[in-house]
Amino acid sequence: MKQQIAIVMLILLSASVTAAPVRYELRVDGLACPYCAYGIEKKIKALKGVDKDSLDIQLNDGLVVFVADTKPAYSKEKLKTLVNDAGFTLRGIVTFDDPKTLQK
Repeated sequence: MKQQIAIVMLILLSASVTAAPVRYELRVDGLACPYCAYGIEKKIKALKGVDKDSLDIQLNDGLVVFVADTKPAYSKEKLKTLVNDAGFTLRGIVTFDDPKTLQK
């Protein structure tokens, strides 16, 4: 019986880990106007698991921030392709798995 409870607990724990949101901060060159921001906004909102309300594009800083609820996390290669397809250059990516960092 204890073994069955332990297995159930492990399954529940792994389910909560796989559903944890990830915050992405992308440094992007070329974001100069709202029209530019709209181009990359469409691409990011089309990604699976993206919390559309979390998307924040800071034109002056060249920063694109969003939260996605997917595991595994999006790879640097996938995000670089997305940014390049939108017509921009990806300079860096920082991801945060800690839910405390999800606050703006």
